[in-house]
Amino acid sequence: MSQYDPADTPDSHHAHDEQQRAEKPTDRDCPCCRVCGLTAERTDEPAVRHEHREAGHEESEHEDPDRSHDDHDSHDHESHVDHSDHEEMFKQRFFVCLVLSLPVLYYSPMLQEWFGYAAVTFPGSEFVGPVLGTIVFIYGGIPFLRMGAVEVRNREPGMMLLISLAITVAFVYSVAAIGFGIGDPFFWELVTLIVIFLLGHWIEMRSVRRASGALDELAELMPDTAERVTKDGETEKVRIDDLAEDDLVLVRPGANVPADGVVEDGESNVNEAMITGESRPVKKEPGDEVIGGTTNRDGSLRVRVSATGEETTLSGIMRLVEEAQQSRSRTQVLADRAAGWLFYAAIAVAAVTAVAWTVAVGFGLPVVERVVTVLVIACPHALGLAVPLVVAINTSMAAQNGMLVRDRIAMEEARNLDTIVFDKTGTLTEGEQGVVNITTSEDWDEDELLAVMAAAEGDSEHMIAEAIREEANERGLSIPSVREFEALQGRGVRATVEVEAAATPGAGEDGVRDGETVYVGGPNLLRHLDIELNAELEAFADEAGERGQGVVYLLRNGEAVGAVALADVIRDESFEAIEALHEMGVEVAMLTGDSEDVASAVSDELDIDTYFAEVLPEDKDKKIIELQNQGKLVAMVGDGVNDAPALTRSDVGIAIGSGTDVAVESADVVLVENDPRDVAHLVRLSRKSYRKMQENLVWAAGYNVFALPLAAGVLAPIGILLSPAVGAVLMSASTVIVAINAQLLRRADLSV
Repeated sequence: MSQYDPADTPDSHHAHDEQQRAEKPTDRDCPCCRVCGLTAERTDEPAVRHEHREAGHEESEHEDPDRSHDDHDSHDHESHVDHSDHEEMFKQRFFVCLVLSLPVLYYSPMLQEWFGYAAVTFPGSEFVGPVLGTIVFIYGGIPFLRMGAVEVRNREPGMMLLISLAITVAFVYSVAAIGFGIGDPFFWELVTLIVIFLLGHWIEMRSVRRASGALDELAELMPDTAERVTKDGETEKVRIDDLAEDDLVLVRPGANVPADGVVEDGESNVNEAMITGESRPVKKEPGDEVIGGTTNRDGSLRVRVSATGEETTLSGIMRLVEEAQQSRSRTQVLADRAAGWLFYAAIAVAAVTAVAWTVAVGFGLPVVERVVTVLVIACPHALGLAVPLVVAINTSMAAQNGMLVRDRIAMEEARNLDTIVFDKTGTLTEGEQGVVNITTSEDWDEDELLAVMAAAEGDSEHMIAEAIREEANERGLSIPSVREFEALQGRGVRATVEVEAAATPGAGEDGVRDGETVYVGGPNLLRHLDIELNAELEAFADEAGERGQGVVYLLRNGEAVGAVALADVIRDESFEAIEALHEMGVEVAMLTGDSEDVASAVSDELDIDTYFAEVLPEDKDKKIIELQNQGKLVAMVGDGVNDAPALTRSDVGIAIGSGTDVAVESADVVLVENDPRDVAHLVRLSRKSYRKMQENLVWAAGYNVFALPLAAGVLAPIGILLSPAVGAVLMSASTVIVAINAQLLRRADLSV
């Protein structure tokens, strides 16, 4: 049996380079978690763990605890690091600081003046702002201060250092303003900054945690126990871990296969859709291979185990998912770049300002006030919200349009997609068998045929029987009752149909008579009963076979009187989705585990640009890599567990909402309404959202081009000077403008 080994993938040759890089001593070896900023210490465990010294905060399997918070690799975070503690930490600090900030805002003299109210006073009320502001600065600001310090050590100044600089200057100046009377304190701006940044990091940590659950969901596909057959023929229930190669196990109808193996006895249909993507149950008989985690549908099977544990196909898929998550490409957020530039600009302007004012008026309070104003007005408040505000709005809009965005970086990348790869089963199609064509003899019509076939299949649990019954019910047909029923293993069913000549279709002289036995089945049944098809039915079967469709016949009095063709039904929405993507200049490809005939038929009907048939799980992953190696930005749209490696490998992974939890966990975007048109909605929303991000970033950074010179005092000769408080107001005003511009995104039309 084929096993999936990540060592065979194209990225394996990077392992030596990664090891060499890991062995080089760098400043990143300091005991501090760069994600949350809390102190951490290494242990001697092989998979380098580090435990935070702060109670209740741990992080496991973090190979590089000093990796910058700004360097999130598409939220892979060093091999599935558990960020649940990070999320809880930011959440706790956010709510505590939010509560503490309310009295600070209420007692702010500036806000009282702006809004025309007088705060209730009591002895010591003048210390509410300074005391609570100090607590917020220490408790809420310490993660940013520590991350900013690491950026300094790593010589990578960015957003965290700017945040640290801004809140530190705001705090020091406010304390100095109170202690030395050099100006007006603005603790209200300090606490507002900290609360907003804590909220943003809490949301980010929550997204990171939710993106790391795919492997657990994959593991749940395998049953916990198995029925092992002993030497005396009895069965014993054992744990999966206790199974060994060459063990014989019994797999009952409805049970999951506990391990990879070969059928030794029994016949059954096995649903492999969860692993291979094959939409139709696969018949298994002695000598056939079965895959652990697949579902046995009807007959019992005795399976000789060929692989267990890490050697199974399912474990191979899990390794592929893990590898794909770890090898995701890095994305540099535009806001981080702008923050880096702004940092150097702010420092340069502050230094020039200090020198110029010292030369002009001598060193003193005016110089300090000018420098403080420059640093405050350069605070990345608007810059820090420029992208998150747009992301929050487009995430809400996406949900309203049937999409859930789990990775905000993927939403940005979707704007540049030039190739979207759809898995066929459950994505472009319903993932279930349905009646797609019917033919009858001259004496029967379609409704008569369906009614009798539905009656005969009434007691069958096979998916083909379910499809026939569903079609009959959708047509509102009256289904005859059945007196006798017998399932013919591997061939079909035999039933005695009870009808009333005046009330039931087919109950005439040429139709089915009361108490007459009929057969329903496929080609195996025809061979078993030695029945030949007439020319019309033969042509019908040939055409269906060319399109990869299955055919089921109704047999009566030794002849076939009609047939239905069944296939995985194409979603109506798929036609509109592909047309819309083509209009946006996006190529469409299709991956499927089905045969060439099935893939070709679906591709032709949907006008798909290219398709890949008979693709196994590891090949789906490789097809994505092949397209990416051609320089294409690729999205994968799927719903099966076997799609998980391809979903995580792709630049943007999109899962149909009705798919498995694994697919959802492995995807960046989930289509809740099972509507492929939402893929086109996603691309359109991404393009419009990115345009808003650019506008916000231009404003947030561009306003500093004008504000920083004013803060430095270039208009002082004509009597215009900005105080630190006014600088804080201008910075807040820039944030309001960014917020209003982001809200305009809600007017975007996403319709196909």
